[in-house]
Amino acid sequence: MGFFSSLSSLFGMGKKNVSIVVVGLDNSGKTTILNHLKTPDTRSQQIVPTVGHVVTHFSTQNISFQAFDMAGQMKYRSAWESFFSSASGVIFVLDSSDRIRMELLKDELWMVMDHKDVASRGIPVVILANKMDIPGAMTAADITTALGLNLHRSGTWSIHSTCGLTGDGLDKAMQQLSTEVLKCLEARKS
Repeated sequence: MGFFSSLSSLFGMGKKNVSIVVVGLDNSGKTTILNHLKTPDTRSQQIVPTVGHVVTHFSTQNISFQAFDMAGQMKYRSAWESFFSSASGVIFVLDSSDRIRMELLKDELWMVMDHKDVASRGIPVVILANKMDIPGAMTAADITTALGLNLHRSGTWSIHSTCGLTGDGLDKAMQQLSTEVLKCLEARKS
């Protein structure tokens, strides 16, 4: 198997290694989602709030991701942008039941989507409307409207309903991220 892996890598058919940045407000479920994306034998039993950032690794069928899980507390948000220049994608996680902070979410999300290192390089932004299992959670369509996403014309973005605890919606979202990251990488080669 090692020979075939080496051969496929030589011809560009192996897994691509990419870095992504995972951002969102505190308590949105970023670390829980990343924990669910890891293989069962590497998952943590206890999730604690991130301080600064933590690097996590996970894979899809064709990409090995190095994910920078960024703290979402106000005092850490200014550090997010220092990771965008080397990222091939951004995951923005939001708590779909947190109606009180929707305006703050909108400001932070638009800051990410309009950041020069994201917008100018066409970096895909996948928005995970997390905690959909909570009664009263907003739908992805309601969140799209509340955040004014239908007005955002530049860049590549998509929104997905998810539940980090069960993994619901994560496969589809990661397939979308993988597809968009590969398109972005191919466009840069041209």
